[in-house]
Amino acid sequence: MPPVSGARVLLLGGSGFMGARTAHMLAEAGHEVWTLSRGSHPVPSIAHALHGDRRDPAALAALLDGRRFDFTVDFCAFDAADVEGVLLVPRAALGRYVLISSGQVYLVTEAPRTPYREEDSAFPLRPEPAEHSRDHAQWRYGVGKRRAEAAVLALRASHGMRATVLRLPIVHGESDPTLRLWAYLERMLDGGLLLLPEGGASSTRFLYAGDVAEVLRTLLESESPSELVYNLAQPDVVTLREFLERVARAAGVTPRFATLSAEEAATAGLDPGFSPLSGPWSSVLDPARAEKQWGFAATALDQWLPDVVRWHLEHRPPHSHSGYATRAIERGLAVGRTVEAH
Repeated sequence: MPPVSGARVLLLGGSGFMGARTAHMLAEAGHEVWTLSRGSHPVPSIAHALHGDRRDPAALAALLDGRRFDFTVDFCAFDAADVEGVLLVPRAALGRYVLISSGQVYLVTEAPRTPYREEDSAFPLRPEPAEHSRDHAQWRYGVGKRRAEAAVLALRASHGMRATVLRLPIVHGESDPTLRLWAYLERMLDGGLLLLPEGGASSTRFLYAGDVAEVLRTLLESESPSELVYNLAQPDVVTLREFLERVARAAGVTPRFATLSAEEAATAGLDPGFSPLSGPWSSVLDPARAEKQWGFAATALDQWLPDVVRWHLEHRPPHSHSGYATRAIERGLAVGRTVEAH
């Protein structure tokens, strides 16, 4: 049986957004937590820190030489080499391995349906977008995650490694460095129209950061699940417009929405990041496998969103989301548009 407490845990990228929360939860549960990172973020005070570049094989081998862990979570493997570089370090025992992957492994394929099920990642890849385009960067991320997953599968088959892959949608929570939620809150607070591509009709299904930490604690303290890959997602599927209306209620503001077509935005030179939760790169996942096989139960949207919005309002970032740089263009496009009731 896995240890109920006192396990030695290694978090690769454990000083980041989700990693720090996981470190605190596991430490509070009585586990000994270590993090390995390049030192670009503060390490949680409850963790033991290893500093080094995982892409430097000699440095990584020196850091992990002779160390033994019961459980390793990899938050920052972005391609096959990242996985192989860690798992093939000689004289290191990393225990059960969990790869944090992404719903973008579906979005780079021809998978036709949503919500996506785990087997949908087997569909053929879409054509590669033009290099240096915003879509190409997103496509490269999804393809890299697919290769990382394939490396885990290969090592599981060749070395008998105990491994699990968790595919996540967009994750929200306190201390989120992406500023995606703040991008909308800042626009609501400045009093201007909030332009939504195609009226915000696209479906969304997110995940709360606290649920990621809770799932990892559950996996650590339970037997390995039977499948390699599991989707995680909140129970609610809502449109972006509905999501933002709930954000506004939690913030105590009355937003003013208007519809903008993708063609209008492109013609005006509007930064695509002005609405960071719009567009084709927000995955809608089906978590039924995890729910059925090991009782995964994510927090509902209305349970976590008010606290996360409140945190953003009480800890306003010192700078705007990058897409806010073209707010003046948005204001120009807003002139004469019909404000939509909500």
